[in-house]
Amino acid sequence: MSERQEPQGGAKLLIDLGPLLVFFLVNFLAPVPSVMKIFVATGAFMIAMVAAMIFSAIRYRSISPLLWFSGVMVVVLGGLTIWLHNESFIKMKPTFYYVLVAGLLTFALLTDRPLLQRVLGSTYPGLDEEGWKKLTRNWAIFFAFMAFLNEAVWRNSTTQFWIGFKIWGALPLTFLFAAANIPMLLRHGLMKEDAVPAEPGPVE
Repeated sequence: MSERQEPQGGAKLLIDLGPLLVFFLVNFLAPVPSVMKIFVATGAFMIAMVAAMIFSAIRYRSISPLLWFSGVMVVVLGGLTIWLHNESFIKMKPTFYYVLVAGLLTFALLTDRPLLQRVLGSTYPGLDEEGWKKLTRNWAIFFAFMAFLNEAVWRNSTTQFWIGFKIWGALPLTFLFAAANIPMLLRHGLMKEDAVPAEPGPVE
């Protein structure tokens, strides 16, 4: 029996962003009337998300908790979107995701649990304990802001503008925020050859 592994690099991007890319492409390319595009794209999104979960389970013998949550939200809210013919449900999915992650990170910070380190430890080699705390705080604030921003955009704009925001707004903001943290991470031992990474304590 092969050992359980964690997806890295391109495979992780494929699992995390592949279903979202399918959603965007189908929305823009589906040969259906404009008012129907969001519903066809939602159906494709659901299928792609389930496929990503199956791929992760087969290839890496695991499905991350966040992927489980995201998959369930896509299937449930996507199903409601199609069944009730109401696109609001799929638009709220990012908000639920952002709120959950922000809440988990805040809880981890307040209870001194190394949640982010357990998830991303191999991604930030050498990062010391203080660095992990600051990174956890920063991402908690960012995801709370993104939840607010997603609600503000979808409730005050058209469907196509919201989809455009997801492509040209939310994704670039996430990558830029990750890059903005790098100077702080370097000050706290990231990538130092002689750094001793903080060992995560037991999760109670």
